[in-house]
Amino acid sequence: MKGAEIVLQTLKDLGVDTLFGYPGGAVLPFYDALYQQTAIKHVRTTHEQHAVHSADGYARVSGKLGICVVTSGPGATNTITGLATASLDSSPLLVITGQVSRALMGKDAFQEVDITGISVSLTKVSYLVKTIGELEETLKKAAHFALQGRRGPVLVDIPKNVFEESCEYKGIVIKDPDKSTKKKFNYYMLDRVLECLETAKKPMIYAGGGVIHANASKALLKLAETLEIPVANSLM
Repeated sequence: MKGAEIVLQTLKDLGVDTLFGYPGGAVLPFYDALYQQTAIKHVRTTHEQHAVHSADGYARVSGKLGICVVTSGPGATNTITGLATASLDSSPLLVITGQVSRALMGKDAFQEVDITGISVSLTKVSYLVKTIGELEETLKKAAHFALQGRRGPVLVDIPKNVFEESCEYKGIVIKDPDKSTKKKFNYYMLDRVLECLETAKKPMIYAGGGVIHANASKALLKLAETLEIPVANSLM
């Protein structure tokens, strides 16, 4: 498959049926491949910022991974505000940006911007795909990181030549980390929290997206009712 087809097949494997985007020179090979298929619906927005905010809204409403595709340079930098919003609000987002061809990188080429460097503080992880052989695995790792633990945005920067080159599609499966590597629940800290709530003069629980994503809303409300504590929901 060509790189553009690998991106689409990877998204299909991840269960993606909708993506948002705004075409541009560096991602035209992707849009050529997108035009040839019907499995994934593409919503063409009015500009790149519109695309990233739309993907963010889709993720919040559906609970799925929000996807947006934009071109290089100013097209990629237009996603920064959306990345910041998704990062602060724990919204799972995969932003795919086009980049100038690998041979032109680092040469101040037309619309070349180091978007991975710019976005590193606003994403859970930012990848630059240097070869087509790492394209499939990188996309699947990025999507996994976006949804794992505290949700948030990830970015994958793909040079134009990677979209155009060909490689075997392997159907790689990204597994969840072994349970033994995950942090154990700290019951001592939970006891301390309960102690603080019970002894506070004016206790209040301020709950947000993390509680909702963890499906812990009912448990939290039950706790608040038991301790007679008001609850403020940051997403209301």
